[in-house]
Amino acid sequence: MTSKVYNKQIGGRHYMDMVIQPSEFINKNKLQFAEGNAIKYICRHAHKGEVQDLEKAKHYIDMIIERDYGPRENWVEGYNKWKELSMKGVINNKIKVGDLKKLLK
Repeated sequence: MTSKVYNKQIGGRHYMDMVIQPSEFINKNKLQFAEGNAIKYICRHAHKGEVQDLEKAKHYIDMIIERDYGPRENWVEGYNKWKELSMKGVINNKIKVGDLKKLLK
């Protein structure tokens, strides 16, 4: 059952016409800020902000990826890292696992 607080919306009706409002879904699932905003913008894009809302959702999804999985490296950075580790013997199993932490610094 929906709480009374979700029976009103300040400024428009773009959430009121939904089966479940994004804010209710977000709160009941205890989602973090970025996840909540991504869901909000995806849900409302057709009724309010159109492409700009989808761009905002993508922006929040990028924030989540960086926050939870670290910055992504491009293939050149990955290759250079592999080449450096290879020259140090890591790729060819010439190094002890305990020494790997020192080399990665």
